[in-house]
Amino acid sequence: MTLALPIEAEANELLQHSPLAVLVAMILDQQVPLERAFSAPYDLTVRLGHRPDARELAEFDEAELIEIFAQRPALHRFPKAMAARVQQVCRIVVDRYGGDPARIWTEATDGATALVRISELPGFGKQKAQIFLALLGKRYGVTPPGWREAAGEFGRAGTHLSVADIVDEDSLLRVREHKQQMKAAAKAAKA
Repeated sequence: MTLALPIEAEANELLQHSPLAVLVAMILDQQVPLERAFSAPYDLTVRLGHRPDARELAEFDEAELIEIFAQRPALHRFPKAMAARVQQVCRIVVDRYGGDPARIWTEATDGATALVRISELPGFGKQKAQIFLALLGKRYGVTPPGWREAAGEFGRAGTHLSVADIVDEDSLLRVREHKQQMKAAAKAAKA
């Protein structure tokens, strides 16, 4: 199982081998196209000249990290807020998980525990945490007992609801259609 996004091969490769890159991508996956969010960890690596670890990002000078996030093209449309969010999450990873982001999910005894651990991270509300858990299960083989139930509708097989379901161009289009339908329904509910 792999993640197959329409982004540079090097960015996809980084996402395959770096739990921190996947975590950073999920942090940034809001209010920007998913291609931008999931390319950003690779772009950060290029800008730094090396692959950072959680400890480095946690200890990075805040103003310098914001500047790196804001370089054109910006890593996110809100570079200041997202640089701060990445740094907050990395500090938690260092403090609670010894600097290894994979421990958030690999040391969880079951899906419910994994979901709680993910939900404790800044910026991970229930839905985002469920999507991330589904991504880990469907694309990275992280399948503690009960992970599908904990991931809710995003954990179901055969769906096209989130980045967890993207395996090719067709599934990407189906996920986009779903998101457009959800936005339209939310807009109609407000009217």
